[in-house]
Amino acid sequence: MPGVAALLVVMAAQPTAGRTRGGGTARTVDGVQARRGCDVANGGPVEHGYPHLRTVRESVTALYRRLSYDTVRTFSASVAPADVAFADVDDLHLGAQRVAREMVAHYRLPDARLIVGFREMTHAANVELTAGPEYFVELNDRFRDHRRDIGAALAHEVAHVYLHRLGLSFPSTRENEILTDTAAAYLGAGWLLLDAFREDRDSSQKLGYLTPEEFGYVLAKRALLFGEDPSVWFTSPQAYTAYREGLALARRDAEQPPLRAAGWAGRRRYARDRRHAQGDAEAPEAGRETVYRFSADDHGPLRVSFPCPTCHQRIRVPVAGRVRARCGLCRSVLECDT
Repeated sequence: MPGVAALLVVMAAQPTAGRTRGGGTARTVDGVQARRGCDVANGGPVEHGYPHLRTVRESVTALYRRLSYDTVRTFSASVAPADVAFADVDDLHLGAQRVAREMVAHYRLPDARLIVGFREMTHAANVELTAGPEYFVELNDRFRDHRRDIGAALAHEVAHVYLHRLGLSFPSTRENEILTDTAAAYLGAGWLLLDAFREDRDSSQKLGYLTPEEFGYVLAKRALLFGEDPSVWFTSPQAYTAYREGLALARRDAEQPPLRAAGWAGRRRYARDRRHAQGDAEAPEAGRETVYRFSADDHGPLRVSFPCPTCHQRIRVPVAGRVRARCGLCRSVLECDT
């Protein structure tokens, strides 16, 4: 029995008194993957912030481990806006098939054939994950009148096919959907999902399982890796704002001790924690979390481990002053002051 993967859509209507940021009364529909059909859950306004950040970072690490550095580098070019443009005068079905072919080509699935249809349903889209080479994608009937977002929906669904063929998945349905959104964004198609986010005082729309800021974060990680600026393609002002917030967080990943780019306050906390690990200072205040961890082997030198700011795999180096570390997974060269 094939699995079914579905795309979440949040649509908020008229605002209500005392609403939080992101909309008013909303409907949230979650797709459930791998032989479980679809569950429907009534949710609230569009969620903001970084509630899934840990899983997002684990997803980036998983992509590098499964694909390798060399394969990730082949995705240096994002999907071009012109390749997925969809005018109202275009034939609906022919246009959807054209965009699907562009997504298949982008994800390098030359022998995969997507058959796109439209029907009335509560979620945005779903795809049957079979052995292939044909995959049936269903899009919500609302895309008949919102054709500009068809590319975003297909970016998510074809990412499901890509990960399915790779055999890359996480244990839970929610984690798998976060992995899919992260893969789409990191591999150059997911900027369309963020651009589908629109919000004003009366309504809002968001596709995907990541928050807008989390999409912005993943796109920023990709931008810092490949030197591209996806914000020039955004048609949604809210997407641009979310991207800038995500970019600020992505830059902070490279400014955490023991990296030499860390700020004064972080370096001071790090030095205190290092003295404690060496037995020369009292323990840090309870409840304070850090990205680095100190450890020592029997009769061995003190070492510190920390996440790579590119792929988030943990790196372990000796506490020996200024050192240069190379991540074995993403090949980033990191200047450290341990």
